[in-house]
Amino acid sequence: MATLAASLQDPSLFIEKAYIDGQWVSSVSKQTFNVYNPASDALVGTCPESSPEDMEAAIQAAARAFPSWRAQSGRQRGRILRRLFELLVDNKEDIGRIITAENGKAKGDAEGEALFSAGFFEWFSEEAPRIYGDLIPHSNPACRTQVVKEPVGVCGLITPWNFPMAMGARKVAAALAAGCTVVIKSDGLTPFSTNVMALLAERAGVPKGVINVVTALENTPTLGLALCESETVKKISFTGSTRVGKLLMSQSSSTLKKLSLELGGNAPFIVFDDADLETAVTSAVVSKFKVTGQTCVCANRFYVQEGIYDRFSQRFVEVMKKKTALVGDGAHNPAVTHGPLTNGVAKTQDHIQDAVSKKATVLLGGNALPAVGKNFHELTILGNVDDSMKIATEETFGPVAGLARFSTEDEVVARANNCEVGLASYLMTSDLGKAHRVSERLEFGMVAINTGVISDSAAPFGGVKHSGMGREGSKYGIDDYVNIKMIVTGGVNTVY
Repeated sequence: MATLAASLQDPSLFIEKAYIDGQWVSSVSKQTFNVYNPASDALVGTCPESSPEDMEAAIQAAARAFPSWRAQSGRQRGRILRRLFELLVDNKEDIGRIITAENGKAKGDAEGEALFSAGFFEWFSEEAPRIYGDLIPHSNPACRTQVVKEPVGVCGLITPWNFPMAMGARKVAAALAAGCTVVIKSDGLTPFSTNVMALLAERAGVPKGVINVVTALENTPTLGLALCESETVKKISFTGSTRVGKLLMSQSSSTLKKLSLELGGNAPFIVFDDADLETAVTSAVVSKFKVTGQTCVCANRFYVQEGIYDRFSQRFVEVMKKKTALVGDGAHNPAVTHGPLTNGVAKTQDHIQDAVSKKATVLLGGNALPAVGKNFHELTILGNVDDSMKIATEETFGPVAGLARFSTEDEVVARANNCEVGLASYLMTSDLGKAHRVSERLEFGMVAINTGVISDSAAPFGGVKHSGMGREGSKYGIDDYVNIKMIVTGGVNTVY
């Protein structure tokens, strides 16, 4: 832990505390938990194992801060968010080192996440002054109807380990822009990235109590329950598994909270015969292997039309072999492009072995890399995959692309939609009509056409079916943090 702080240009960014009411604190229980680097198993540091009492203190701090924060104009809040954007950009190298240490991401991905996080604060700094209402003509000429949007109040935000800063930033930026105050439960595997964000928010001028961070590993379910059952907390926003999302929804039912749930995915990547081959392959590389396949929008099921299947699979393998992909520990080698799997090597191997046992072929990779470390795996491409295999029905969350053939548009749409989740999907075609038609038929919250990049601060992010509800980012991202109030005024003298 001392080594990580010493490696930073600003050692004060590495903080091993929780953040409640503007103070960096230990748990009232005095208990802590250890955080380890998934690449090396080296101890990164320790954080408080927060208790329900700590959570309640954070909730009450947010409640006390809410009236004065909501009373600021959107323009005032926006200036603070803009300053936080600038601080995140200024400190991207140190933030990248911290993300790499606790998450394992390669240097490029880690610093990229710092900038991705900053982008949400830039976007919502501009949206904060633009939370518009409406004037609605009333059926009675003596009445006037006004609609205003008001912040919901204290929000509980629960974030995942795969984007330890960005997923929090996407929530915090929208909540603060709307005038809400927040309690963040950071992931127990990756607490330090959230702490950096809280510290820089303080330096940007966010008042005490507006942002609170509660850290825990073993107590995570207990703290999640406390957020859900609190009458003070008016909204829960969660990014993580469908299983936990359903649990949080159930636990929130007694208090009828607003919910934003960004849950699991199983993204289809569809390549039609008329697709531009290089565009399709480049998009496949980006959408599958970014962050070693550990994103909820990673392409998971590749459907390639029969006429282009052989050329696509051959070119996909060629490009991956030519790329200077290096799997390893990014904390010690800046040339590393792909880091460890945080907890997915066993599932990745299981999916490969299951597919091979059912006649799939290994076109690239296929093996774990114990010589590099227990959490490392080769980037892998499988051919001749069919819908009976686990890789076609389960989210791998690892660096495996399974290629399956299809013949007709109707067939591939039916196969793509044949899953309970509906987050991201990808479509490669040069036919404009087909692009519109298929994107409208796909039962997913997001469709990327001829690109492997689907996330942007200006674009609404979220899914349908068992992938959850609500949208994050974009102008729609504030909607989940406001209530709509109608004000009707009667007795207006309309006689001139």
